[in-house]
Amino acid sequence: MWALFQAGGPVMWPLLLCSVTALTIILERAYFWARLDLDRDRAEIETLLEACRTRQDAPGPKGGSAVFKMLLSGMAHEGFAGARAMESAALEEIRAMRRGMNILDTIITIAPMLGILGTVLGIITTFDILGQRGVEDPMSVVSGIAEALITTAAGLGISVGTVFPFNYFNSRIEDARDLFEHYGTRLEIAQESRASGER
Repeated sequence: MWALFQAGGPVMWPLLLCSVTALTIILERAYFWARLDLDRDRAEIETLLEACRTRQDAPGPKGGSAVFKMLLSGMAHEGFAGARAMESAALEEIRAMRRGMNILDTIITIAPMLGILGTVLGIITTFDILGQRGVEDPMSVVSGIAEALITTAAGLGISVGTVFPFNYFNSRIEDARDLFEHYGTRLEIAQESRASGER
């Protein structure tokens, strides 16, 4: 393994940095999503919405899910202010969900480019040697080109290994956004129903 790494040349070092960074972010995000359950307090959420609709006092903040916190911030205000408060709370949660995603996106793009750069540099070096020594040993030229392709393989491997968790995390963020919108809309309807009943 170390021999392959050395054969890839100096470009293997930034590729190693990319792979370590990607793996660190993927593991951290996997842990983040494993312990995050957006609507684990479903019963409390439904109680909260019902309390708003029937003009009862809102229950205490028993729930700790992101959706529950968003609804509480919306219930603390009325009308447009409530909607803005919920939007602000949801954006804060989504910002936490997107942490590290831009870095993963950059690694997916740049790793194959670094791989191709390493291959091009390796081929240039090989042809330079060929120009100086001639074709006395063609096998060494073929071996040099094969070694130059190591960086391309490494770059593509890093990109492919990163794109699957990246897309999964993005799908979870989209699901969270839909969930925030769903419950936020339900609270707004409940608040409007209560306001019309009070007239």
